[in-house]
Amino acid sequence: MPRSQNKVASHRRRKKVLEKAKGYWGGRSKVYTIAKTHVEKALTHAYRHRKTKKREYRGLWITRINAAARIHGTTYSRLMAGLESKQVMINRKVLADLAVHHPNAFSEVVKFATS
Repeated sequence: MPRSQNKVASHRRRKKVLEKAKGYWGGRSKVYTIAKTHVEKALTHAYRHRKTKKREYRGLWITRINAAARIHGTTYSRLMAGLESKQVMINRKVLADLAVHHPNAFSEVVKFATS
């Protein structure tokens, strides 16, 4: 009795990997065995960098808030301590947006926090 093969499922599986490898250089986009390893590595990097991106954005927000706070004569740590003591629940993303796009509103926040 000949061995059974599930050609449809295996073809779909290979097609899925090669679809994800589209745009890769050389055999990485053409040869299944090579594409499989590079797609797996790319997905690993994508997963890891989704986590890293959150850290990088938080750092960017802190840098922007600090720069804007120093223009108004205070520092990031003093500003955040002032907001904490006044029990103002405003996150860093919103503060950074205020600092960049609405400097007048940010100056009011700084005055409130440092007073």
